[in-house]
Amino acid sequence: SPRITYPIAGSTWISGEMTTVTWDTTDAPVNITNPNGRVVLGQKTTGDDSEHLGEVLAENFSILDGNISFTIPNVPESDDYIIVLFGDSGNASPKFNI
Repeated sequence: SPRITYPIAGSTWISGEMTTVTWDTTDAPVNITNPNGRVVLGQKTTGDDSEHLGEVLAENFSILDGNISFTIPNVPESDDYIIVLFGDSGNASPKFNI
């Protein structure tokens, strides 16, 4: 699964602005089972192992692109947001702020 390189822990996003999620594609498997990527916004609260997934932020892009840009949704301010990247497999970012 590609490691998300941005957002990093403690990053701050502003609702309504554009951002770009990035991930490392250098160790991509030779045979990718699902090359179509999807980025989903979630929340991960302390003491809860679940990734509470919500809004799909981008989809139908190549997982080998290494990045995708989109507009940050209007969501309540919090410091426990995560990005989950789906494609060949799922991978979550560290917690960040919106």
